[in-house]
Amino acid sequence: MSRWLFLLSSMLVPVVAGAAIETQTVEYQHGEARLVGYLAYPKEAKGPLPGVLVVHEWMGLNDYAKRRVEQLAGLGYVALAADIYGEGRIAAGIEEAGQLAGTYKGDRPLFRARVAAGLETLKAQPLVDPARVAAIGYCFGGTAVLELARGGAEVAGVVSFHGGLDSPTPEDAKNIRAKVLVLHGADDPLVPPAEVLAFEEEMRQGGVDWQLISYGGAVHGFTNPANGDDPGGRGVAYDAVADARSWAAMRQFFAELFEER
Repeated sequence: MSRWLFLLSSMLVPVVAGAAIETQTVEYQHGEARLVGYLAYPKEAKGPLPGVLVVHEWMGLNDYAKRRVEQLAGLGYVALAADIYGEGRIAAGIEEAGQLAGTYKGDRPLFRARVAAGLETLKAQPLVDPARVAAIGYCFGGTAVLELARGGAEVAGVVSFHGGLDSPTPEDAKNIRAKVLVLHGADDPLVPPAEVLAFEEEMRQGGVDWQLISYGGAVHGFTNPANGDDPGGRGVAYDAVADARSWAAMRQFFAELFEER
């Protein structure tokens, strides 16, 4: 491993090496749906602390999303992985994942409401300062947090990691109160340049405080090692450098949002 890559990778380690965290499942409701989230927070926390909502990829709330929640707790945040599909459901494969994700992408009001249920659950946690809350998401989850913002949610900021950027109602950008950070693979074939340009124009027309960082050579799913290192025909692959750089960008963004020094 090069010295540069080692330094970048080290940014994924919690600020306090070996910092103890607590984890637990959290059940909550959206209408008749029973949702099962995953909460993590610093063991010795006194609160109130900033909170971070994490929205999973299209496979569901799996170990990858839980690991990100634990990393955030190691950084001193209270983090909750939302359960969008309900009952903690994890797709059996990409075909089922596409069907599950399509249900929400095809019904944006439902999508926003389901994510908002997770946000309200996070804000209700005893250790969380509800005035200092952000939301992040990966792939499907990246789209989710952008929809949360488009719905006018009271959240300080949202971060999309290799998420879809399209919107059937781009005029809804005028509702966005959050700061927006998009972390994008410059060679992502699933989110082509035309979609990126349309998103940029949407943000401009909405008067949003937004940033978009493109990582050269990175494709879709660049933060998840389970995607392997060969984009093949799907255009999905892990990129260790883009992973580390995007995590560092998120941390800098949070420092701005939460006025951390």
